[in-house]
Amino acid sequence: MAGQVVHLLSPTAAARSNSPIPVSARLTLRGPLLRQRLGFPLPRICCAVSQPPPSDIGPVPAVLSSSNGIGGTVVASAASVIDVDAVTEAELKENGFRSTRRTKLVCTIGPATCGAEQLEALAVGGMNVARVNMCHGTHEWHRQVIRQVRRLNEEKGFAVAVMMDTEGSEIHMGDLGGISSAKAEDGEIWTFSVRAFNSPLPERTINVNYDGFAEDVRVGDELLVDGGMVRFEVVEKIGPDVKCRCTDPGLLLPRANLTVWRDGSLVRERNAMLPTISSKDWLDIDFGIAEGVDFIAVSFVKSAEVINHLKSYLAAHCRDREISVIAKIESFDCLKNLEEIILASDGAMVARGDLGAQIPLEQVPSVQQKVPEKALAVLRSVSLRIERWWREEKLHEIVELPDVSSSFTGKISEEICNSAAKMANNLGVDALFVFTKTGHMASLLSCCRPDCPIFAFTTSTSVRRRLNLQWGLIPFRLSFSGDMESNLNRTFSLLKQRGMIQSGDLIIALSDMLQSIQVM
Repeated sequence: MAGQVVHLLSPTAAARSNSPIPVSARLTLRGPLLRQRLGFPLPRICCAVSQPPPSDIGPVPAVLSSSNGIGGTVVASAASVIDVDAVTEAELKENGFRSTRRTKLVCTIGPATCGAEQLEALAVGGMNVARVNMCHGTHEWHRQVIRQVRRLNEEKGFAVAVMMDTEGSEIHMGDLGGISSAKAEDGEIWTFSVRAFNSPLPERTINVNYDGFAEDVRVGDELLVDGGMVRFEVVEKIGPDVKCRCTDPGLLLPRANLTVWRDGSLVRERNAMLPTISSKDWLDIDFGIAEGVDFIAVSFVKSAEVINHLKSYLAAHCRDREISVIAKIESFDCLKNLEEIILASDGAMVARGDLGAQIPLEQVPSVQQKVPEKALAVLRSVSLRIERWWREEKLHEIVELPDVSSSFTGKISEEICNSAAKMANNLGVDALFVFTKTGHMASLLSCCRPDCPIFAFTTSTSVRRRLNLQWGLIPFRLSFSGDMESNLNRTFSLLKQRGMIQSGDLIIALSDMLQSIQVM
């Protein structure tokens, strides 16, 4: 059977910005049979690809390579003109498209897993993102971890991204005087103090980072450490010291989060007044920018305002690349503003431990389920608004993009991705291919949750890493031109040579690269 491919070409990046769109850019909508099947107009062109690409497509350009994972330089060798890690390649060869894992894995790196061998074992086992927690360790330690991950990617072809998790400004314990942990036994009296002690700390004494701690707590309050891993009851207050009796024993770890409960309710007034991003967090963010991290996860987000503020800061300080912002859902305040936070951020991560310290534990599973449902509901709402616009406002055959407001035209790519996902599911295609320079369209396609895997092709090493967190998406790096047909022929040839696709596979291809297009 002849292999087939359907192209869906997106408006340009200009269509997603406030800049005017070229007059020559328009979508020509035809194909009543396809409209009848999918229920709304679909811009498309089709062609058949059944044999290896012709030999006159020209030499294959060299790939982009990078010594630090941030930038790229052209290399002369074309021996590995497409970057994909060995594990993914082996899975595709052995089990085919449908065997690919859709859910991605974020692994927190600590002292036991920071070595080169351990990191490679994690990558082979399926790690997509290496997370470094700025609550622990020094900048030098984190720098070594980040560079170990970059070295692993360069030497082994992986696309493991790096996520930096900010500490946040919630109330937490100190460093336990340099020891790795301490055991609190039932009935023991411990002192929580805001005083500065010289190391080592007095026996059964814990530093607290919040100066008003002793003033805010009351005798009889319950103090939860690390989301309830250890529990204390406040029995006495002596100046800056708070004496507490252990009521639920456990292991105390450095810089663990502290929450105070009174009469069965969380005492949250002081936490609500603390800034989401502390002065230490801003220093850590500058460190992450300098080291080229791919994601910054913001702890204890309370509103969309802080996400937008951080994005503006990153845009001003990272003009040559993009760092995605992840909102951590782990506080009561965050749940009140969940929808606006999801809309503002590039992703959301539920921190069940800290969240369980602020809401009843039995509510945590339902909240954890609510976050992705809310995110997908937001995306579906946008998609439905676009489809309704197509139906009610633009039923004629030619759509001139300049006639559409700049705020709306950015949604056309979302509609194309939604159409492609529906087509893929209806036709039972083997894979979706998306050629992207920024990763924007690949992210949109992932949000549509198609049944088949998504192959994302980009020239950028950093974009490839960021896409590695996207659901159902396999990121590749290769060089390509603005000629879609040439890109497809070259891609098919390279993937077929490595046994990752075969003649007869049905593919839908999308692109967001062209500056001005007419789709027939």
